[in-house]
Amino acid sequence: MNRTLAMLPAVLKSGPALLLAVVLLAPGCREKSEEAPAKQVEYKGPIIETENVLMLVSDSAKLRIRLSAPLEQDFENGDQIFPKGVKLTFLDDKGETVVNTITGRYGKFEKAKNLYTMRGDVRVANVPKQQRMNTEEAFYDKTKATIYTQEQTEIRVTTPTEVLTGRGLTANQDFSRYRILTPTGIFTLQNAPTAGPASSTQK
Repeated sequence: MNRTLAMLPAVLKSGPALLLAVVLLAPGCREKSEEAPAKQVEYKGPIIETENVLMLVSDSAKLRIRLSAPLEQDFENGDQIFPKGVKLTFLDDKGETVVNTITGRYGKFEKAKNLYTMRGDVRVANVPKQQRMNTEEAFYDKTKATIYTQEQTEIRVTTPTEVLTGRGLTANQDFSRYRILTPTGIFTLQNAPTAGPASSTQK
């Protein structure tokens, strides 16, 4: 008992410093425990990637469109991206003969709009009529069955007899009929300029 009483002065001398340290540490521990949990980052990238894609689209049990691409990226909202290029092949009513093709170095399909976007050396070619269009960006609207570009996008149409240049174009799905919004030139095949259309101003 006497031994315990003898130790009390020593404990009391160091007590205030020890108590102060505990008081200072307590708020820090409380703040750490009350921190909000880390915010989760929503993943917006592709959920599936498929190589060497060949997709067939039928209408009334007849094959109408064939899509091929080196790589397809599928997203949760139903959109698709073709970062290595894409080719759409349109067939006749019997689903046997190729009537038109669209190719681009980059492609995107927006499910909500039912719309394909092609960019980079875009080529549209009607096989039976041997006429084609070259541009840097074009769209294919599946719902309206139309092909078109932005109004200021430069285009070049080549037929068996002449070359037409201009800005902006609308056409039907098989590219058998088309309209150049702003024509800028008509040339014979021999006198046509060799330079391709400039890149589209809209990305």
